[in-house]
Amino acid sequence: MNDDIRHRVQTDPNITPFQRKVYLALLEVPRGQTISYKELGERIGCRSPQAIGQALRRNPFAPAVSCHRVISSDGSLGGFHGQREGEMIERKRRLLQEERLPEKP
Repeated sequence: MNDDIRHRVQTDPNITPFQRKVYLALLEVPRGQTISYKELGERIGCRSPQAIGQALRRNPFAPAVSCHRVISSDGSLGGFHGQREGEMIERKRRLLQEERLPEKP
């Protein structure tokens, strides 16, 4: 499936080249792990964590491109779907917790 989503990201005409770079870099973050907005930006040569956040906010490939894995540099959850508190942040917390659980056979 990872190859399928990678192909979709690479060929989608409705995203910007910047968004494409963000989403492809995010596909490299394994299930159960996180990355900061800053580190994700560094991987693609972007010095603006806010720009990374805006690209993630517009992510048309979620949940296959798992933007919930991106957190703030201080270890806090940061934002999710354009919100910094409330139900969306709780959803991000749940998604991360579920990924960290051992997979069922």
